[in-house]
Amino acid sequence: MTPEEMVSRLLYRDGLMLVIDKPPGIAVHRGPKARQSGGESLEDHFGALRFGLPRAPALAHRLDRDTSGCLVLGRHRKALAQLGKLFKRGAIGKTYWAVVEGGSAANEGEIELPLGRLDVARGWWMKHDPAGQPALTKWKVMGRSYSPPTCGEGLGEGQDNGEHQLTWLGLEPMTGRTHQLRVHCAAMGWPILGDAIYGTASRQDGPKNRPMLHLHAREVVVPLYKNRAPIRVTAPIPAHMCAALTQCGWQEEKERQTFASTASP
Repeated sequence: MTPEEMVSRLLYRDGLMLVIDKPPGIAVHRGPKARQSGGESLEDHFGALRFGLPRAPALAHRLDRDTSGCLVLGRHRKALAQLGKLFKRGAIGKTYWAVVEGGSAANEGEIELPLGRLDVARGWWMKHDPAGQPALTKWKVMGRSYSPPTCGEGLGEGQDNGEHQLTWLGLEPMTGRTHQLRVHCAAMGWPILGDAIYGTASRQDGPKNRPMLHLHAREVVVPLYKNRAPIRVTAPIPAHMCAALTQCGWQEEKERQTFASTASP
């Protein structure tokens, strides 16, 4: 990633905070495996985001390697401490968009399943564990993709043939557990499309031959200043999710209009 590419992913900037649009497929920081292999991480390129400050910004939270969207950075130590307190208190609103396989017949609900580590050898892999840490996710159906009717069924107007293949969900994690959204969706029987850990995507196919994870940090709402309205930042939809979202009723033209209306002059 060039410095120009890093700067082009900037969604919001002020004296304390930056929000960038994280691309999928890159770790936000170097974990033990990445350090050993010399692999690239997103924070390797944060120097391009100093904008006159002596130090590069730093991560205020994390996103999975395969998750895209809004990533919050603090511009200096005091800002990081302030953002850290807000994240810890759950004061920062986070909305994710996901495309899942199957889906619920209901239009909204909550998933309250405690989570624990799968086993030590699996590292960050998680599972539903009654003795684990509390975890709560709110979800809402944004759209559905229905299976085409069988030839000769003669469905009437407004009817469908039952099962839907994909569901577009808005997800709000009320707690911040590792892989929370992925484990919760899978536990409900509707894994996120492209999830090779908790879903149906084959790990044997390799990342180039399987669908990418369809999980996107769509929006963050940060109450950073006492006497101002919370800062609301939205990230555009990544290219790999457009086709599945379109099947579920998302309209790319409305997306372009939304970002055109909020673009800086």
